[in-house]
Amino acid sequence: MADESNRLRLALPKGSLQDATLSLLEKAGYNIYTSSRSLRPTSDDEELDIYLIRAQEIGQYIDDGFLDCGITGYDWVYENGADLVDLAELPYSRASKLPTRWVLVVPESSPIKTPGDLHGKRIATEAVGITKRYLADKGVDAEIEFSWGATEVKVPDLVDAIVDVTETGSSIRANKLRIVDELLRSYPHFYASKKAHHDPWKRQKMERMVLMLEGAMRARDKVGLKLNLPEKALNEVLERLPSLRRPTVSPLAEDGWVAVETIIDEAVARHLIPDLKDLGAEGIIEYPLNKIVP
Repeated sequence: MADESNRLRLALPKGSLQDATLSLLEKAGYNIYTSSRSLRPTSDDEELDIYLIRAQEIGQYIDDGFLDCGITGYDWVYENGADLVDLAELPYSRASKLPTRWVLVVPESSPIKTPGDLHGKRIATEAVGITKRYLADKGVDAEIEFSWGATEVKVPDLVDAIVDVTETGSSIRANKLRIVDELLRSYPHFYASKKAHHDPWKRQKMERMVLMLEGAMRARDKVGLKLNLPEKALNEVLERLPSLRRPTVSPLAEDGWVAVETIIDEAVARHLIPDLKDLGAEGIIEYPLNKIVP
């Protein structure tokens, strides 16, 4: 069993980011086991104490010292003004690879065209802190009210504008709304408390986790490729192979043949493999990757 003094209290986001976060951790080598009835997942790493918490609250709990570290959006740390150590940006999101965007939104028919048109208007949002800072920077005096959800339905009958979150903007367009301006872009980050970061054991534990998470991020949408090739075709094949670095080329036992191994974008493979076959390649193997650590 792990020494009780050497345990890391880690928060993971509950809700929309939960599945994507657990998938990333699995690829990084950390298997997290959850149940619908528990907010305390277990793990195959006995040095981790894991908490499932709303992303909006994680930064504050870390800042207050209740937790050592966690994964949550930059937007919520900015919203709460938490004073944390930022160990890494992890560019993933709930539905795509796009960042979360906090945007100022009005009905398509609204006369509001610029932030300056918001003087004296009412704005609903969950991100009150982000919105206040934005309006202050623009020199705009408007009334801001906290929204508990379903923010899009509040315009124009209850408020003049909303500040809401989007990735692609498709929901905004579907609701016949229009983006006036963008306030903030955000990806999840791996954050630590200053106290935990000053602890040598915890700092090393967190840095190792970040190394593996970043390795998993680099491996996204990439595959490994192995093939055997007539040596006379090698130069032409090397010209066609996109890779992180030059491919690995090794001689085979049979004279005049070489083995080639490389890493490519998965989307490229369906076009590249037939070309390699035409050039005489044999024994072509495409395999998935979990991590790429430079």
